[in-house]
Amino acid sequence: MTNVLEYIEKTMENIANPDKKAFVGEGSFLTFNELQSAAKSSGSYIAELGIKRNPIVVLMKKSPEKVAAFLGVVYSGNYYVPIDIEIPSFRIKMIIETVKPKLIISDETALSHAGDGVLDVPQIPVINFNQIQTHETNDKKLQEIRQTTIDTDPLYVVFTSGSTGRPKGVVASHRSVIDYIENLTDVLQTDENTVFGNQSPLYLDACLKEIYPTLKHGATTYFIPAQLFMFPLKLIEYITENSINTICWVASALSLVAGLGALEKAIPHTLKTIAFGSEVFPIKHYNNWRLKLPKARMIHLYGPTEATGMSTYFITDSTYEESESIPIGYPFKNTDIVLLDEQGNAPHDGEPGEICIRGAGLSLGYFADEDKTKAAFIQNPLSEFPDIIYKTGDLGRKGKQGELYYISRKDHQIKHMGYRIELAEIELIAAGHEKLNLACVVFDSVESKIILYYMGTELKKSEIRGYLKENLPRYMLPQVIYELDEIPRTPGGKLDRVKLLEMHRIGDGRVVPAGDEQSI
Repeated sequence: MTNVLEYIEKTMENIANPDKKAFVGEGSFLTFNELQSAAKSSGSYIAELGIKRNPIVVLMKKSPEKVAAFLGVVYSGNYYVPIDIEIPSFRIKMIIETVKPKLIISDETALSHAGDGVLDVPQIPVINFNQIQTHETNDKKLQEIRQTTIDTDPLYVVFTSGSTGRPKGVVASHRSVIDYIENLTDVLQTDENTVFGNQSPLYLDACLKEIYPTLKHGATTYFIPAQLFMFPLKLIEYITENSINTICWVASALSLVAGLGALEKAIPHTLKTIAFGSEVFPIKHYNNWRLKLPKARMIHLYGPTEATGMSTYFITDSTYEESESIPIGYPFKNTDIVLLDEQGNAPHDGEPGEICIRGAGLSLGYFADEDKTKAAFIQNPLSEFPDIIYKTGDLGRKGKQGELYYISRKDHQIKHMGYRIELAEIELIAAGHEKLNLACVVFDSVESKIILYYMGTELKKSEIRGYLKENLPRYMLPQVIYELDEIPRTPGGKLDRVKLLEMHRIGDGRVVPAGDEQSI
């Protein structure tokens, strides 16, 4: 298998009912027949423009049509760059400037929300997907394209938070996605009867867990309305009414449902598989789910975007004590986990080391950033032949049975609300405010709060709060803002982040430096 399009093509050959719903969103759905038709039509349109092996931005609302646009880009021999209307225009512009796409595919919703001239980019045409999804299919052209594509060609570029303040574009290939999906579907035990309940945005690699297994098996995915996650009981009703049996959510989403007591009032009995990851799952909330759905398979997944999704899994079959942690488990087939100490050697049994990943699931690196790619994707120091590994920046250790445990991050990159975030990016955006003199961001892992300290010239907290809302995605917004006359520094002159975190924890609503604690 060399191309992800083979998933839907083989399904269309074998599916009993091609009019079965593939993806269901708010107000629309696409059957497998409609999905492939729209993908081939839009792919033919793009191909006839003469664009090939180039990035194409897909800026659309979360919908089944957006998946069709992704596949259309792939049919045309190009690779897609997913962006969502919920991303601030500032960030959209930055991504477009970075990838310099040959085409932007959009929809009415995105076009009306874009604003700030974000799509007014010279020499980059903007096409409404609705206008090309019924274009006449050019099967001859599409076949010619397939004959010249290989499995190491790029499939997509997804952008994560960058340490320099600029988003990093991670490039995945057909090979890495296929390797991931083949192993993931084996672990999840998906088939044509699987009904996914998607929680993640379509501009992150997390959505791979539903999109490609659905195409591979002829399953069905429901894009759960985001607002339902604010109303857990309605969320459970939605799951039950639509017979959703498989969810792959960030741990915080599951914690929200359990933490607000929804499981005491209603239980989503249709669920058979519950996969979770991307952040630590509080044991008390995990146990609540485990006890309420004792027959469900619960699977802990771990892996970075740079390894095309998840790289390890652990099937949990019991409850845990509060003092215990749930293992991130064992590597998928065709994946290997290497632990390295500070000297680049393998640590002793039970000792911590940086988690490094090797295998076909590795992405191609960072878009147009050779230096970052070389720094993160390195030669395996334990190997005597060419062998690239990805340094995750996560610390881990192995247990007595060889199972892997996550310990913490090595640097200022954090995992918050299921997203990987560079605190430096928040600082850079905050520094763009004309009245702000200095900003420093820390993360309280105990309270799971992003905290912003700033010095400004007559800058009110309400002003910086509004500015950040305009320029940062919701998941990157600080929960707490402090104003200081002066930000403490270390003897070496660096911002004293440890001291700032101590100041916040000492305050804790009682002694708050330079004004009251405020949430945004």
